[in-house]
Amino acid sequence: MINKLLCTTAVVLALAGCSRSDPNLNQTGANPDLPGLNQTLVPPMKIATPIGWDGETPTVPDGFVVTPMATDLQIPRQILVLPNGDILIAEGSGGHASKLRPKDIIAGVIKAKGKTSVKGGNRITLLRDANGDGQPEVRTTFIDNLDAPYGMAFVDGALYVAEQGALVRFDYQPGQTRITASRQEVTKLPSAINHHWTKSLTASADGQTLYVGIGSNSNIGERGLAVEQDRAVVWAIDRQTGAHRTFATGIRNPTALAIEPTTSALWAVVNERDELGPQLVPDYLTSVREGAFYGWPYSYWGQNIDPRVRPQNPDLVQSAVAPDYALGSHVAALGLSFATAGGFGGGFSQGAFIGEHGSWNRQDLSGYKVAWVPFSGGRPAGPPVDFVTGFIKDGEARGRPVGVTFDAQRRILLVADDLSNTVWRIAPRR
Repeated sequence: MINKLLCTTAVVLALAGCSRSDPNLNQTGANPDLPGLNQTLVPPMKIATPIGWDGETPTVPDGFVVTPMATDLQIPRQILVLPNGDILIAEGSGGHASKLRPKDIIAGVIKAKGKTSVKGGNRITLLRDANGDGQPEVRTTFIDNLDAPYGMAFVDGALYVAEQGALVRFDYQPGQTRITASRQEVTKLPSAINHHWTKSLTASADGQTLYVGIGSNSNIGERGLAVEQDRAVVWAIDRQTGAHRTFATGIRNPTALAIEPTTSALWAVVNERDELGPQLVPDYLTSVREGAFYGWPYSYWGQNIDPRVRPQNPDLVQSAVAPDYALGSHVAALGLSFATAGGFGGGFSQGAFIGEHGSWNRQDLSGYKVAWVPFSGGRPAGPPVDFVTGFIKDGEARGRPVGVTFDAQRRILLVADDLSNTVWRIAPRR
């Protein structure tokens, strides 16, 4: 059976090599080029083989310096800075979706080749760098025995953590380096199957509402639409009562949420669908409008029909909203953080940092970097700029960025790298 699967994998990969991207297409910005459909039983697959950093570091713009702030983590995903400057790192891995098709098995083999061999920590680690030199004096396990923690938010003296199956709350005392008090469940989160297990989280500007991003249970509804109830949505949750309402729908996998600081609007980065070709569909950055439908599974980038979905829903498609800003196809955006308080100044004063974990489903690698999208008046205002690169070297992966967090107090950017199990610190050179 294993030999047969390996032979099938080899044939698939050989055929996938014939499907190449068109470098002349511009797939970023408000009006990305969208090629014709190229449906495939399995998508082109290529993962960058991990090689590690071997003492080297990522590449950052002139005038900046990058250093490892923490190493030997256990799959760092998202980062939160507390009011006192302590840094929290959510570590873990979740999901328990069964394999349905040969594509699922083959994709699992391919994706596993690009992951760390370290087991997820299911914990939150605290770093304290009191003097701001980038070398923490304190490193502790802040909370352990969690269930695949991902999104985090701090509001009114409490830490909220989005596990893969529940939003939970922990009371916090200023300066605490470890929490041992029992968790308080705010509300359960959809967790059956959990094809997309990550639950992103942010708080509204006034702190009263917690927004949770909940990914779909499939690529394009192949498990049946019944299991997509309360999936591919953003929930708005009352922080006090735990009552939730569906805030937006059709948003396939909202992997990171953040509040735009000049307008207080909710924004997300979203991973789109596979198997329509190496340049469909672009992952995107978008404002999340209450009541809006973003197309999944019936359409993409507004009202472009996906013919694979049965039955179709033309009435719903007519209401589909196009996202605000394309990031490129299959870049796997997993991190979002807005610059605040003037950011780094100059060309990095207003805008969003975006962690792009990197593709596995196209032959020419995409993503594997942290991008900067400039904003003006609360809206994207120009082409993306590479901010942290060097994760790929000669076609192999030294790291893969996930969560990004801009710390206005320290004037630094923190980047979680879940392949090398490192948190990188980027700061202006002094």
